[in-house]
Amino acid sequence: MRIVQLTSESKKDLLSNLLKRSPNQYGQYEATVREILERVKTEGDAALLDLAHRFDKNEITIDNFKVTKEEIDEAVEAVGEEYYRVMEQSAANIRAYHERQKRNTFIETREDGTILGQRITALEKVGVYVPGGKAAYPSSTLMTIIPAKVAGVKKIVMTSPAGPDGKVDAGTLAAARIAGVDEIYKTGGAQAIGALAFGTESIPKVDKIVGPGNIFVALAKKEVFGYVSIDSIAGPSEILVLADETANPRFVAADLLSQAEHDELASAILITTSQELAEKVSAEVNTFTKLLSRREIIEKSLENYGYILVAPNMEDAIDAANEIASEHLEILTKDPYETMTKIKNAGAIFLGEYSSEPLGDYFAGPNHVLPTNGTARFFSPLSVDDYIKKTSLISYSKQALFEAKDKIELFATKEGLTAHANSIHVRFE
Repeated sequence: MRIVQLTSESKKDLLSNLLKRSPNQYGQYEATVREILERVKTEGDAALLDLAHRFDKNEITIDNFKVTKEEIDEAVEAVGEEYYRVMEQSAANIRAYHERQKRNTFIETREDGTILGQRITALEKVGVYVPGGKAAYPSSTLMTIIPAKVAGVKKIVMTSPAGPDGKVDAGTLAAARIAGVDEIYKTGGAQAIGALAFGTESIPKVDKIVGPGNIFVALAKKEVFGYVSIDSIAGPSEILVLADETANPRFVAADLLSQAEHDELASAILITTSQELAEKVSAEVNTFTKLLSRREIIEKSLENYGYILVAPNMEDAIDAANEIASEHLEILTKDPYETMTKIKNAGAIFLGEYSSEPLGDYFAGPNHVLPTNGTARFFSPLSVDDYIKKTSLISYSKQALFEAKDKIELFATKEGLTAHANSIHVRFE
């Protein structure tokens, strides 16, 4: 991995390079995505089947477009008991964590007859997109469906592309059963997003679409926002490790590679105050990479978006970490909890040498659908909040409104909205 001294200029160059990975930078695909969405909107299931034949190289028909109970049973048997039990344990951890996020309706009453409150209701229908291209992610199936179930969503519709054999990944289907999905359809890419957003003869229109995907999925979600709600427009995965001289270089190298293997656009960054650690980590990365199954992807990822930044002090290292606002941030310092108090921007923070990033991907419980490309400055991880809506409740007695009427009429008049003022005034003529 390249080793660069952290300066204001090198930090600026790095941030500029990372921004190239944003879905906002891939305008050349927008016309294709719009064309696909329009086809789905006008042709419905016929477009989905045709595009599945074209992109996924399968021969699915309307008769086997929806995943059956028998297919799920077959998938559960295929994954084996050990893997299935591990997914169940992971699901239990995810469910327990998200149960703590649940909000309650509240009502406040006052002596003058005023009643104010907030009502929490779950979304009625949610669409979950689960990738199935370069890699399948049963873990994402758990992470997107379980919070929806905890929130109380009535209907959860999942889409995932089928392979050339016409089957959805077995692990994904097994995870969907554990999580409690209602319906699954064999469609992927931008066309799946269109189906969930507009509805087809088979797939119901949903209220919100969640889940990660490739650039076409990201652009499609961006395009349909407004027809439906979306969780976020996710970019490629990324990890930032913040370390001092006490960090274990083998641990750091292994953790950087855990994200670099996702795809060629993934980013892996180490910021350290130790030149010695930087050199050892770089050497360990080279050693590990030769042994890993996704070597070609890792090498391209590190060549384009892998950095080791050597900072003059921990204060500058932390400032850089806050500006990068990474999806995953590992803190491997002498006192990680003290360092953590100075971190303002990160999707998920992993503290200490035994809290490696894959722990969050698979098992700990907090959601692994996280803000990317610096959006951790203003976005949050996927949560139960993404599957609910809040409605304000307002009730005033005659006396309470009488005491406020002059102020409201003045406010409305100053804004030039005399009908607003009159709506209050007529009640006390």
